[in-house]
Amino acid sequence: MFENILPLYGLDSEDTTVNLFGDGLINHTWKVTAGGQNYILQKVNTDVFKNPSDIDKNLCLLKDFLSKKDPDYLFVSPIKTLSGASLLHTASGYFRLSPFVDGSVSLNALTKEEEAYEAARQFGKFSGLLADFNAEDLNITIPDFHNLSLRYEQFKTACANANPERMEKAKAYVDFINDHQDLVDTYLDIVANKEVPLRVIHHDTKISNVLFDKDYKGICVIDLDTVMPGYFISDVGDMMRTYLCAATEEETDFSKISIRKEFFKAVYDGYMEEMQGVLTATEKEYFTYAGKFIIYMQAIRFLADYLQNDVYYGAKYEDHNFNRAVNQITLLKEYIKIEEELKAPLSSLNEPHNQPHAQ
Repeated sequence: MFENILPLYGLDSEDTTVNLFGDGLINHTWKVTAGGQNYILQKVNTDVFKNPSDIDKNLCLLKDFLSKKDPDYLFVSPIKTLSGASLLHTASGYFRLSPFVDGSVSLNALTKEEEAYEAARQFGKFSGLLADFNAEDLNITIPDFHNLSLRYEQFKTACANANPERMEKAKAYVDFINDHQDLVDTYLDIVANKEVPLRVIHHDTKISNVLFDKDYKGICVIDLDTVMPGYFISDVGDMMRTYLCAATEEETDFSKISIRKEFFKAVYDGYMEEMQGVLTATEKEYFTYAGKFIIYMQAIRFLADYLQNDVYYGAKYEDHNFNRAVNQITLLKEYIKIEEELKAPLSSLNEPHNQPHAQ
C-alpha cells in the first residue's frame, strides 16, 4: 500500500521506514521516516467521517486564515502531494501526510495540574486565534456530535425499545438521567441565546490531542478532524470530563471516582488565559455547566447503547457499557456535589491567570 502512496509526495518508498504510531481509536496512523525527515501518515476512517473532503476543506480554510492572523502559530496541517492535493484518495481509502513535530511529546493521562493548565491554554489559544473566523464557513464533519437535545431523544427511544432485562438492571440510572433533564433545557437555552455565539471548536479535547515540548509546555493542538462550528462548552466540558478525575471512564471501582478541584482551577486558568477577553459575559456564566453538559451527555450515550445491546460502542464484556454509564453518572454526581464550591471563586477571577507553580 505505502509504495503506491509515498511516491505521490515525492518520497522514495524504498528508502523509508513506516511504523504504526499512537493508540488512536478512529484513524489508522503511521510514522514515516524518509530522507532524515519524519512524517505522520493517516488513513481517514470513513465509517466515522463520511465526507473526508469536508475535513480537508476545513483545514485548508483554517490554515489560510491562521497564516495571515498569526504566521508563527504551529498549525499542523496536511502536506500537499506533487499534484497539489492535501487529501489523497486511492483504492485503499483516503490518506493524508502531515509533518511530525520533532521534539514533541504527548500524554495519555494527566498527573500534574500544570499539564492540565498547559493543555487548556492550548485549546483556548486555538479558539481564541480563530475568534474572528466565521465558524459557519466550516463544514460539519460529524453532524449533531454534541447535540444534547438529540442525544436525550435518542436515549428516550432506547428506553422505549430496551432489552427488558437490561432495562430492569439500569432502572435507577435511567431515573437519574430523567431526573436531570434540566441539563437538556439549559443546553437549549444556550443554543437559543445570541450571547453564546458559534465558535471554531475542537470538540475532542482529551489530553492526547495536545503536543508538549520536553519541559511539558504546550506547543499546539492536533487531531483536527472534529474542528467545526460549536459552543465553547464542548471544549471546556470535555476537558472537565477527562481531566478532573484520575480514573478513566473504564474504571469499575467507582469509589476511585472523585473530582480533583485543583485540576478544575488549572483548566479554568489555562483556558481563560487565552479566552478571557474573547468569551462573552453570558458564556462565562456557563463555565461550570460545561462539565455537567459533557459528562451527562456521555452517560446518556453509554446507557442508551447498553439498553440497545451495545450496537454503537460495542462491548469487551457483558456489562461494559453499563459500567461506563455508571462511571460517568458517578462522576456527574461528584461534580454536582461540589459545583457551588467550584463556581464560587470564578465571579471574582476576571483577569488572566498565571500558570500554577510546579510542586
